[in-house]
Amino acid sequence: MNSTALNTTSTRSTPSALVGWTADPSGRGTFGLISSCLTTIFLCTWVVIHPRIYQNEVYATLHKLALFLKAIIAPEFIAVEGLQEWAQCRRMEADCARMTKGELKPIHGFYISMLALRYRTPKGDRVIWPNQYAWLLEQRLIDWEEHASWGLAEEDIRDKSKTDSLAKLAALVQVSWFVAQCAARGVYGLPLSQLEAMTLGYIPLFIVTYFFWWDKPKDIRSPSIVELPDMTAGQRHTFEQLAVSDKFDNEGSKAQMTYWNTWYLTPRVFEKEEEDRQAQAARKMALGGAARETDHAGWRGQANSEEHLLPVEDPWLVGRKEVVVSHWDPQLYRSKIWPLACLFGISFGALHLACWKTVFPTAVEDWLWRASALMSMLSMLVFMHFEKVIFRWGGPLTLISLASPVLYMISRILMMGEAFAALRAESPAIYETHSLSNRGVHPL
Repeated sequence: MNSTALNTTSTRSTPSALVGWTADPSGRGTFGLISSCLTTIFLCTWVVIHPRIYQNEVYATLHKLALFLKAIIAPEFIAVEGLQEWAQCRRMEADCARMTKGELKPIHGFYISMLALRYRTPKGDRVIWPNQYAWLLEQRLIDWEEHASWGLAEEDIRDKSKTDSLAKLAALVQVSWFVAQCAARGVYGLPLSQLEAMTLGYIPLFIVTYFFWWDKPKDIRSPSIVELPDMTAGQRHTFEQLAVSDKFDNEGSKAQMTYWNTWYLTPRVFEKEEEDRQAQAARKMALGGAARETDHAGWRGQANSEEHLLPVEDPWLVGRKEVVVSHWDPQLYRSKIWPLACLFGISFGALHLACWKTVFPTAVEDWLWRASALMSMLSMLVFMHFEKVIFRWGGPLTLISLASPVLYMISRILMMGEAFAALRAESPAIYETHSLSNRGVHPL
């Protein structure tokens, strides 16, 4: 139905005046509202997904579905993940600039970070990680002039990438039309439904994520299998120690042949660097304690004491497996751009507040929506405040760091449920449209 007086939308409807399913043979109805929102959400999330490489079709499909689910539930995390991958590629580009004459571009960094570069072993193939490739260049074991033979020619990567221009165009048109509809309703004083407010929250994060992944190849299924150059035993040991993880190799081990790997995010080089720093600090601490024990016992000789005590198993040296909930890139976390990343992190919940004055079926749902939106913003802000969150007791702050993602997930589930539940009894103003034929404004 069309509105002839804008001031009718300013009056909050009473529960008895709320309407349920509204047909839309013309104008605006429930089915059209739902289909428009779901189409926008699907295009925003599915088009932006850039999965890593899996040769196994089942693993590739499950990994893409896992990313899709993450993008639906927590689009902020996908946006920050895009930022971290972009930052890693830029650092790789800078680190390799001298050895590649500046010819290594972000597309090469993304391709390698997607686990696309592998080498053969007697048991299968292993991933060549970005830091390993940079080390090979630095040691002059490989020459950038031969990068095409390693599958790193830019035209070859783009040819393998299955970027769908039609899907991009459809996403652009749908998102533009949806934003125009929401903006027009705001101009004419017409309220947005809860589902529209939630949908609107995906769009800025979709744009930011796609910006960071602009050069990232999409849906590549076949990696580049290469032969490693001849190396000494010491060089080979160093090269293998640089591997960020062995869970994504294809050697048939139990840790590699698991569907859970499709859910995990691709580990990044900074995580390996921090592990190495912690291991080195642990060794120094253990050796320092060993030296004090030997001095106390009257032993002399640093070399002899270290040689005697190094094989002794120490809990610091052995290391404990940590359940890492999140780990932000330290360089990004300490940079000036991180506060901006935090603002993007809370933008999703903030846009839900567009329904602050929207009528809900009950007062409880009304306040629950407001509280959930504010809780999602606050919990995300707190969560991004911690550089690394580990599932291990480390004091009172541990409760805060672990509670924040739990509260965020609860608030997201509540808002998603309310967005659909509210359609059972909406304010009639939700379905009102405004058209001025003499100004060329189409029905919304």
